[in-house]
Amino acid sequence: MKNCEYQQIDPQALPPATPNPPPPPRGPHGDRGEEPTAPRRKWQVFPGKNRFYCDGRIIVARQSGVLPLTLGLIIVTCGLFFIFDCPFLVKHLTSCIPVIGGLLFVFVVITLLQTSLTDPGILPRATPDEAADIEKQIDNTGNASYRPPPRTKEVLINQQVVKLKYCFTCKMFRPPRTSHCSLCDNCVERFDHHCPWVGNCVGKRNYRFFYTFIVSLSFLTAFIFGCVTTHLALRAQGGKGLMFALQESPGSAVELVVCFFSVWSILGLSGFHTYLVSSNLTTNEDIKGSWSGKSGEDVSNPYSHKNIFVNCCSVLCGPMPPSLIDRRGFLPADESVQTAAVDTELPTLATKSVP
Repeated sequence: MKNCEYQQIDPQALPPATPNPPPPPRGPHGDRGEEPTAPRRKWQVFPGKNRFYCDGRIIVARQSGVLPLTLGLIIVTCGLFFIFDCPFLVKHLTSCIPVIGGLLFVFVVITLLQTSLTDPGILPRATPDEAADIEKQIDNTGNASYRPPPRTKEVLINQQVVKLKYCFTCKMFRPPRTSHCSLCDNCVERFDHHCPWVGNCVGKRNYRFFYTFIVSLSFLTAFIFGCVTTHLALRAQGGKGLMFALQESPGSAVELVVCFFSVWSILGLSGFHTYLVSSNLTTNEDIKGSWSGKSGEDVSNPYSHKNIFVNCCSVLCGPMPPSLIDRRGFLPADESVQTAAVDTELPTLATKSVP
């Protein structure tokens, strides 16, 4: 009798038994028909840390930060203003107060949502072929060396040398003024900063919305603070005192506290970004001191037009650049099939017996 060799298999290592999938239905001629794979959109396989809604029409950061808190504070404060202050001020001063407050409130909410739900200027990552071509350009000798090749490139912008850094995540040289956001895991064009208060990066495509948001919020906060102060002062006339005014309008006390502690920081932030807009700078460049000459080199901002009015117009009034990630575009047929196969593939354990 011949000896047989068997491969020892641990029963605990085997996956649980799964029922075999039913065979595909037969076609009209008895052959097995294959169901066509539905085309997939690019937002469904987007590599960055973002969330998409309405079939890719709306893009938000995965970490929304304190955006709900920001929106809640604005809505609650304005709601208390319209309930407790506006009726008294309309009766004793003018009916224009709720109109002005309502217009400012609507403008603030719209610009906040535009900042939060707009693509800030995300750059698409390099395809495998593009990444391989860039690697060939970096290491043009083709020989391995004891140290890695340089990962910077120098370009000339307005007679000023600007260094481009290589992004190891996106596999490309970042264009000028581009930086990689670690929270969103994307390279953002004209990256300013990642703002947790709006829950999104602030970049080339939504900076104008962010600036108008903080400026209009400054006006709204100062307007409510002035109206609340006037309301309490009028109620306290005739020797009644401030405590009597607060008892008559308890919501005004909440507004007074919120506006008092927030108006200074919002006004300071608006002033700082007004300086950046007039100088055609970004927060990232200002913090790093890219054009301040801190390194001892004689450098100047190559993006400034040397005119405050022209700088403001170029930053805030230029045409809106299109989104580059094409999040609602369809994947090619081969990539869609490969992606679907990877998503549905199950791990298997191969066993073999040798007679």
